[in-house]
Amino acid sequence: MPRPHGFTYEQRNDKSVVITHHGRAASTLRGGRAEKFLTEVESGDPQLVMARWTGSYKFGNERTAKNHPRNRR
Repeated sequence: MPRPHGFTYEQRNDKSVVITHHGRAASTLRGGRAEKFLTEVESGDPQLVMARWTGSYKFGNERTAKNHPRNRR
């Protein structure tokens, strides 16, 4: 499985956190969830943490499925 990449986050003045993936907004966290996210992202691999919080996992089978005969058009 390839490592997640392309995620960034921005902490705003109203204590919310906006997570983007390749420049597009993927998730907005507010309140307790934002605080929990910030502590987790500081203690672990930031790309993996952001991928998990946004649900943007890549399982590695997308390329294989794209090349399957039933999906070719």
